[in-house]
Amino acid sequence: MPQLSQLFPTGDNLIGWIFQLAFFVFFIVFMFYGQRIQIYIIIREVEGSLMRLKFMRDKGRKMAIETVKEIGKPSTDPTQRVDQFLEYFAIAPVNLDPSGVIQRLEHLLDVRDIRFKDDVRLMAPQADETQTNNLENMLEAALALNIIYKIMRHFYILGKKTFSLYIIMQLQMVLPLIMREAKAYASALKAFTEGQPIGDGAGALVAAKLMRGHEKTQIAKDVVMAKMPIEGRTAYVIKAEGPGANVGKPGEAMKRIIEENDGKVALTIVIDAGLKLEGEKPGEVAEGVGVAIGGPGVERYK
Repeated sequence: MPQLSQLFPTGDNLIGWIFQLAFFVFFIVFMFYGQRIQIYIIIREVEGSLMRLKFMRDKGRKMAIETVKEIGKPSTDPTQRVDQFLEYFAIAPVNLDPSGVIQRLEHLLDVRDIRFKDDVRLMAPQADETQTNNLENMLEAALALNIIYKIMRHFYILGKKTFSLYIIMQLQMVLPLIMREAKAYASALKAFTEGQPIGDGAGALVAAKLMRGHEKTQIAKDVVMAKMPIEGRTAYVIKAEGPGANVGKPGEAMKRIIEENDGKVALTIVIDAGLKLEGEKPGEVAEGVGVAIGGPGVERYK
């Protein structure tokens, strides 16, 4: 009888027996299906981030279309051209033979820039040069959001189809950084839409202050130069022509100045905005060695 009472407990023992049985059931289920449950949880988390990315992508596309209509005043609906622009891509030159790869990359970037500007002029025929540059950068930010969303969607669907924990976990681990990058592009898109200055304007602002009151000449594509004395020395100050969002070719301008002076340039000072690391205060000034010019490296190489 005592043995039968243990099999069929009553009272307080019944509650303990239920908890014990529930624990064993949970343990068995988790042992056999724990990985699948974990995959389902991660997929739901990634799906939520993907929906936020899609919202940012669609909002950027809508903002681009509305801005093109407002500034460019096209005679036809620019939606189709904007959608084509957002799917644009560029293939890097072959680097198996490193000789001349910089020149090939520069040619590719020049062709890409010309194509982008031609497309923007077709979309926004009433836009002036400054507005064209701003619209081009705005569309490039929208293009970047579209690429991020498509890559994220690809790995999300791939992980869901294969039910691979490793694909899904890699996606989950990089999600916070990808979302921060996407938010930065979304903020930049708004800044370009409204023609607001961004961090990269710091160097141009310093150069413009030094150039005030001096004659400026165009020395390279979309780059101006002013010659002036500073503390008993002859200084050549160069900056992007502006005021639109266009860097031009500062490397080419520096190369020409050095060649015109037969290489007799004592010092080259480059001012640019750096990437702020977490924990650093905005606006801090740091000095270093090297050429502080962003981009794929063509201008820095010159």
